[in-house]
Amino acid sequence: MNKSASLEALLFVAGKPLRIKTAAALLGMTVDEIKGLVVELKKKYNNKNSGIQIVDQGEEIQMVSHPALHGLVEQFVKKEITGELTRPQLETLAIIAYRGPITKPYIEEIRGINCSIIIRNLLIRGLIEENSDDAAQEPAYRVTVDFLRHLGFSQPSDLPQYAQLSQTQNHAQQTHE
Repeated sequence: MNKSASLEALLFVAGKPLRIKTAAALLGMTVDEIKGLVVELKKKYNNKNSGIQIVDQGEEIQMVSHPALHGLVEQFVKKEITGELTRPQLETLAIIAYRGPITKPYIEEIRGINCSIIIRNLLIRGLIEENSDDAAQEPAYRVTVDFLRHLGFSQPSDLPQYAQLSQTQNHAQQTHE
């Protein structure tokens, strides 16, 4: 697979702005090489016949839907936000509720599958939030206050069997490290 396709895949799964430095590190390239690939991707996508565009904000890049398709995308997202949660979404939400703050790789290790789309959907719904720390390599996810309030709880430790499951979490993290 070529480097352009690799960057394209990263932008697709990120679902948010991707730092050029991060992309360069992941792909083993220089920042200037990534910027060159961004120019190629913009030529490929930023036209009237594409539903996707590449937004270049200098230090960050992002794959987004074409502004002309705003109504369609908004309709789809609204349906996704108001519809019932799928079983994989519920499983991921439970993992985050009982083990959060937790990183995406650790969630994926528990579930055994890629969770990028599920996490993005839970973020859009306002059920989880990202705790980005510049010192941390990976953002950690935790449930939102709104999620807890909706269930009638004030903090994650109020969840049923939280003490038992958090002990399991500590044991799992110790054996994982």
